[in-house]
Amino acid sequence: MFHLLNKSNFNAKAVEAVALLLALCLVLPVSLSAGDKKKKADTTTQKAEAAKLDIDTSKLVWPNPPNIARVRWLGYYAGMKIDRTPVETTKKKQGWMDRVAGAKQEDNEDKLKTFPWQLIGPYGIAIDSKGLVYVADQKVGAIFIFDTETHDATLIKNGTDAHFGWINGIAIDDSDRMFVSDGKMHRILIFSPKHEVEGQIMEGLVDPVGLAIDTENRLLYVVDEQQDQVFVYDADSLKLLRKIGSPVTPAKKHSLTTPGDFAAPTNVAVDSDGNVYVTDTLNSRVEIFDADGHFISTFGKAGDGPGSFFRPKGIAIDGDGHIWVADEYQDRVQVYNREGQLLTYIGDTHANGPGQFKALVGIAIDKQNRVFTTEQYPGRMQMFRYVTDAEAATEKKRREDALQQRADARNAAAQMPADTATKPTTTPAQKTEVPPAAKPADPASEKKPAGSSPNSN
Repeated sequence: MFHLLNKSNFNAKAVEAVALLLALCLVLPVSLSAGDKKKKADTTTQKAEAAKLDIDTSKLVWPNPPNIARVRWLGYYAGMKIDRTPVETTKKKQGWMDRVAGAKQEDNEDKLKTFPWQLIGPYGIAIDSKGLVYVADQKVGAIFIFDTETHDATLIKNGTDAHFGWINGIAIDDSDRMFVSDGKMHRILIFSPKHEVEGQIMEGLVDPVGLAIDTENRLLYVVDEQQDQVFVYDADSLKLLRKIGSPVTPAKKHSLTTPGDFAAPTNVAVDSDGNVYVTDTLNSRVEIFDADGHFISTFGKAGDGPGSFFRPKGIAIDGDGHIWVADEYQDRVQVYNREGQLLTYIGDTHANGPGQFKALVGIAIDKQNRVFTTEQYPGRMQMFRYVTDAEAATEKKRREDALQQRADARNAAAQMPADTATKPTTTPAQKTEVPPAAKPADPASEKKPAGSSPNSN
């Protein structure tokens, strides 16, 4: 009986041990899994924090100090704002039978947020009278409209607001009418200030790319890359007025090198005097014409370093008449004067950092001296601030005055008398103490002459 009782107790304890072991088997994997997830999350967070670049972009200028800054980096834009707040999820509880059977945990029951539109293939840029920036994205097939202060973005979409094929350039006149070139549709679409399609230009066009508006003379310049010419239209009547560049046959396509002709031109800009600047891409040069289309001059040479071109694409003119050229292969923005002398440049490597570029194509400058560039590979637009000649002259004078003041102070110190220069000075916080030997003696304690007594009088 005693033996049977011990066996019964043993069986009961064995059952308890098995149950405990089973419970541990069920709990431990969950705990270990949670621990692993926590470790992975911590590791991911640490890697993300380590990847952050500690860059003070407020000091990002060109050329580098101590030179007077002529360009400042302001920021970049990649698309519509992304809502990064966490999504509330409802995780379905898994029963112990499922865990024992090794059933896979079901995914969280949540709905993904709608991912906002982002730049993928930005090209042409234009700025309206309100300071809004328009970017034509070839791959998205839409026009992004950025508010640079709030970073908000809206879209003019293909199939909803207009019908696009392959959009390239944008130009906006002083009344906020917008012109958009479409190479696939062989046309220029015209939008009203309310972004409604109100007309188109198709006469003579094959592959329109870059656009520019001469608001003073009411001329629209259209670069046709495949025809190696620049078409000039009346911006109001939309009639073709003339062409710049010799017509080419298929056998001579992209092969003309004579001044005033082109080989695959891509973009165009107009200055305040109506002069026209064209990037002659395959000839690695910029050509300049007057308002009547007559050839003036050209500059540029083939190369892969500053002061040369490899594939010049975007072009813009600032308020001081400097010529800004975006080179796609060099990934560099170069600034020239009318004589073709290099003044400064931005970008020295193919990278995604501030002031660096990858597949740089577009550039535009507004009346507030803001400079915008577009890149194809990162899919972004960068914003810079051009420091004008007048601002640079003011800064130069300030520095010269500061140097002169320091020089005057040194000269004044050198001309001081030697005793004045070496005489110690005291500050109000310092107290001048007289040494004990120099203190006046107390009359009561003054010593009497020898031989006299205190009572002698």
